[in-house]
Amino acid sequence: MITISTDKSKLQIALIHQFITNSYWGKGRTLAQVQTTIDNCLCFGVYKDEEQIGFARVATDYAVFAYLMDVFVLPEHRGNGYAKELMEAVVSAKELKDCKTWMLKTSDAHGLYKQVGFTSLYNADLLMERLLK
Repeated sequence: MITISTDKSKLQIALIHQFITNSYWGKGRTLAQVQTTIDNCLCFGVYKDEEQIGFARVATDYAVFAYLMDVFVLPEHRGNGYAKELMEAVVSAKELKDCKTWMLKTSDAHGLYKQVGFTSLYNADLLMERLLK
């Protein structure tokens, strides 16, 4: 059994930083940058026996838009449905109930996100991005 909490004081920042900087999407982030992202987002920690085993964060205005990022469950805890439980907690969070537009980027977890209602872009021509190198 796991617990999912939005209490930032429980988050193990070093563990989150270590995982993210070893991921394909977060290489090069400093500990200070990870702390800044946590400070400015709604965060979800996943805990098993008081040990943090997963994380997700949502950048949001709490009224219209939510952007899901940095979702993970530690490898040794995968295969138990914890990622799905985490995603169900995120998309049903009372703080985000008014957000009608949600987005995320992923290269390998489409199946997980489809289970909670994410789809491919309906009208990709409407979206633009600005990437800095």
